[in-house]
Amino acid sequence: MSAAQVRPDAPVHDLVGVGIGPFNLGLAALAAPLDLDAVFLDRADEFRWHPGMMLEGATIQVPFLADLVTMADPTSPYSFLAWLKATGRLYAFYIRESFYPLRAEYDAYCRWVAEQLPALRWGRTVTSVEVDPHDADLYVVHAATASGVESYRTRHVVLGVGTQPVVPAALRDLPGPAVHSADYLTHRDALQAAGSVTVVGSGQSAAEVYRDLLEATGPGGPRLDWVTRSPRFFPMEYTKLTLEMTSPEYTDHFHALPAELRDRLTREQRGLYKGISGDLVDDIYDTLYRKSATGAVPTTLLSDTEVLGATWDGERYTLRLRHAQLGVEHERTTDALVLATGYAAQVPDVVLGIAHRLAWDDRGRLDVARDYSVDGGRRRVFVQNGEEHTHGLTAPDLGFGAWRSSAILAAVCGREVYPREQRIAFQEFGVPTGAHPAPAGTVTAPLATAADGTPR
Repeated sequence: MSAAQVRPDAPVHDLVGVGIGPFNLGLAALAAPLDLDAVFLDRADEFRWHPGMMLEGATIQVPFLADLVTMADPTSPYSFLAWLKATGRLYAFYIRESFYPLRAEYDAYCRWVAEQLPALRWGRTVTSVEVDPHDADLYVVHAATASGVESYRTRHVVLGVGTQPVVPAALRDLPGPAVHSADYLTHRDALQAAGSVTVVGSGQSAAEVYRDLLEATGPGGPRLDWVTRSPRFFPMEYTKLTLEMTSPEYTDHFHALPAELRDRLTREQRGLYKGISGDLVDDIYDTLYRKSATGAVPTTLLSDTEVLGATWDGERYTLRLRHAQLGVEHERTTDALVLATGYAAQVPDVVLGIAHRLAWDDRGRLDVARDYSVDGGRRRVFVQNGEEHTHGLTAPDLGFGAWRSSAILAAVCGREVYPREQRIAFQEFGVPTGAHPAPAGTVTAPLATAADGTPR
């Protein structure tokens, strides 16, 4: 069905969300008690959060307050604490004395919230978004279902399709047992049965996969290698003044910077939120130490090493590697690969029908306004977790999701439904207001920084 076939008297929703990941799920939960006609569509049959990495004992990397709603509405019935109470786990969580929920708990909590929200429509694959032919201020969202096409007229659209697994060009479309970490659990038994496995990547997923496979090394288990192009195995930065960068003030500062500078900072700051949990780094070392007490551990950790290419001969891969510091290339063979090479936001094809309505930068990315709208100031189309290049490290941060949802709901409702903190940081991220300008003609060279953001 095309937009032209939509009846002019068809009902009009206030908001249609495309995709139901944690961020649009949080938006749906915050919208639930409001006088809004909101619908959220997803092609899946139910909520699932990173099922391929649901490792036993793994925790999320933010405190429980970074749930779907609490940072916007601590009294919400859809909070993590409400789920703990409803499932009889509140006192156990209290006694555990850890702010960091298990990953399995967070998934179960999200599923519990999803089951309570009638605005969610599962089994709907959104195929296109178009301008309503009967009213240029409205949009039509088309979704394919098992029983045909459904069309939804709406005043606002929120794109929450999330991020997709990324594989570097040198390792793309490889034959053989090359698995992205997003599908790790599905292939874990086969990987453990392989003669050798190489994990490629430098973040939390790479570390979790390596730690999980490390337990299987030894007699009868695989040789295990870990290759990262990072200069070292970076721990995630948890110090409190650094965490202030997940603030409205820093987001304001970042968004106001030139695009070229934002792109550079995005690369430099990845260690702040794409590093490895310090506890996991220590646990890996302790595991290596424990296993080495009974003999050599069949494993090699290669830092500052980039994978330039790979070939498959039907039995094993030959990896072509380059050590960055030394500039030396060498080869290494492995029977299987786990590509923990991350995720990235992509512009969904479903918006191509309204591309003329959207704002774009010179690299073909959505030019996301500070209020998360992408339609050149109309404030009718918004994006969630697709704005890292414009908003920085708050884009993927679960703890900032409720703040962003509050901003979107303020635009949709025309009023501040959930008051948003505007200043929470003790530090200034730019030149302080009222600072005296330097004397005319003063020029100061910018301070060079290393890859981890430290001065050099």
